[in-house]
Amino acid sequence: MSDTAIPAGLDPVTLGDLLRVAGSPDYHRWEDQVRRTGGCSDPVHLTGFTLHKDKTTGATLHHYTTATEPGGRLRLACGNRRASRCPSCAWTYAGDTYHLIRAGLAGDDRRNIPASVREHPRVFATLTAPSFGPVHNRPDRGPCRCGTHHTPDAPELGTALDPTTYDYACAVLFNNHAGQLWQRFTTRLRREIAARARLTQRDLHACARLSYGKVAEFQKRGAVHFHAVIRLDGPDGPITAPPSWATVALLTDAIRAAAAHAYTSVSVPAAGDQPARTFRWGTQLDVRPVKAFGDGSDITEQAVASYVAKYATKAAETTGTLDRRIGEISELDRHQVPDHTRHLVQACKTLDPLYPERRLWAWAHMLGFRGHFSSKSRQYSTTLGALRQTRADYRTAQEAATFGLDDREPDTVLVLVLADWQYAGHGHTPGESALAATIARGIQLNRETAREALADQHVTDDSGVWA
Repeated sequence: MSDTAIPAGLDPVTLGDLLRVAGSPDYHRWEDQVRRTGGCSDPVHLTGFTLHKDKTTGATLHHYTTATEPGGRLRLACGNRRASRCPSCAWTYAGDTYHLIRAGLAGDDRRNIPASVREHPRVFATLTAPSFGPVHNRPDRGPCRCGTHHTPDAPELGTALDPTTYDYACAVLFNNHAGQLWQRFTTRLRREIAARARLTQRDLHACARLSYGKVAEFQKRGAVHFHAVIRLDGPDGPITAPPSWATVALLTDAIRAAAAHAYTSVSVPAAGDQPARTFRWGTQLDVRPVKAFGDGSDITEQAVASYVAKYATKAAETTGTLDRRIGEISELDRHQVPDHTRHLVQACKTLDPLYPERRLWAWAHMLGFRGHFSSKSRQYSTTLGALRQTRADYRTAQEAATFGLDDREPDTVLVLVLADWQYAGHGHTPGESALAATIARGIQLNRETAREALADQHVTDDSGVWA
């Protein structure tokens, strides 16, 4: 066995399986596969082969088969973005999100986003949910309404002061319609910008473009809100300068007006014992300019990108709910879900028959929210797909160099590639899981060390370490 430490406190079954895995003759290859996935918690298993042949001579250039691998399988990273499900893959996802957001703030030559984008008006905005009833909190002055000075980690924070009067139904319905509310906000924002520039909608489109990147976050009370980088560009996006009238002050004023406008609302009809409702953003709207290099403010390009990346890997499980679909309400008892969150999940169950098209029970684990957790406008910056392709191309080039195929033109017809892959399952045995977790912690420590070393340079390596 390698220098991977055996975790303490394991049950006999897990320990026995761990010793079986560690003592197997192909352990080192298994460990290598796990390291290549970054210590993935739930790797995908594949069986099959790939074959590279020279079309002219018929000579085999490279042949790989899973028949010689541990268990006859190749393990690939699951790619799950949720930190609660796979910390390793979530780290990679957060890194990609960081690069995506920062590229739209600072530019990226590799993505054809010029550094001049820093001169475009851009702000970091937070749009929150309205009140559904008083909750335990930590006000800037004085105690909570309950008369207590809560500590920052107090479990009652965000929970209802009076559960009998808190509008749980309204809370989950707001979450369920938050995506539509955001769409209406961006539509209205374009109109507000045009009005301030004394332009028609058509004229605005000809001289300026609104771009954004956003992420959803769940507050402790279980209500979703959005953090967004909002930017004004020229007509062709970040590669063109915005018109002279486009300023941070104009953009800020337009955002505040759009968030408060009557058009920026979503109406929900009455159903059963539920009244008709109209949802709007809460009054706690925060809009701050993003600084290029910082002036003592904490709203810098790097800080904003890191903040958005952090929440891109989290979901409603931060409130104590489950990070997967809920089959029966009884599951909440087994997992000791807090009472406030339980009421929200129960509200989804109760309301589901009244609003069948909203699929509230299917999204009960997200407290009703069913929108995109992170999204961006078309020309904000690069895409997650492009970032993943860059990483895949880098690994492909590595493999080609290893097998002596890098001296051949990638598009040549002289190389014939045959491949056949089959899905063969996913996950680890108990012992494998314990060993993989140890490997993942070691990788994470190395990444954090690298991040600290590179933080002042604001650069990353090709493995996805982000500053």
